[in-house]
Amino acid sequence: MKKLESSLVNMVLVLTVVAVVMGGVLAAVNGLTSGPIEQQKEKALADGIKRVMACDGLTVAHTDTVRQMDAKGKELVYVVYQTQNDEGTDLGAAVESTTMGFGGDLKVLVGFDPDGNILGYTLLEHAETPGLGAKADLWFQSGQKGDIIGRNPSEPLTVSKDGGQIDAITASTITSRAFLLAVNNAFKAYKMTPVDGTTDATKQTLKEE
Repeated sequence: MKKLESSLVNMVLVLTVVAVVMGGVLAAVNGLTSGPIEQQKEKALADGIKRVMACDGLTVAHTDTVRQMDAKGKELVYVVYQTQNDEGTDLGAAVESTTMGFGGDLKVLVGFDPDGNILGYTLLEHAETPGLGAKADLWFQSGQKGDIIGRNPSEPLTVSKDGGQIDAITASTITSRAFLLAVNNAFKAYKMTPVDGTTDATKQTLKEE
């Protein structure tokens, strides 16, 4: 019996040591990779802002966070990147907006000019079905079937099935509604943020890579 107990103790000790060692290895790997991952995210965001604003070499004059509650009481958070050109002229803003799509969160970055017209957009995150909802990345771009570029969401954008003017992605009406809701909400958040060219906030210049 003592031999059995001894074996169990040894097994527990071995498993404990293995768990501690593996935990240390994972922590070390995370420490080594977290920096590069954050740099990649920052670069992707910087490139995305230039893309949706249709302008290279612009400057993020300041960043605002807008919080709103939806009809279900859930807090919605929008990040507004106010931009300027090299002469300090207001170019409008790029806005991060997230809604619930068919497969999960659908996060978009939308660029608006000072009048609120859409300059461009890109998907930052999504879990939509490949070949269907995932087409939102291209479907609403300039020249495509659901083209929203140049439109002003002061009149909310909706799909034609709901009496609106935008063609939904084929077989992906839920994703299309979620995408347009994200764009409409981004517009509202942009209109809630005042343009302040003299802000003391840290400026971030987006240079051509």
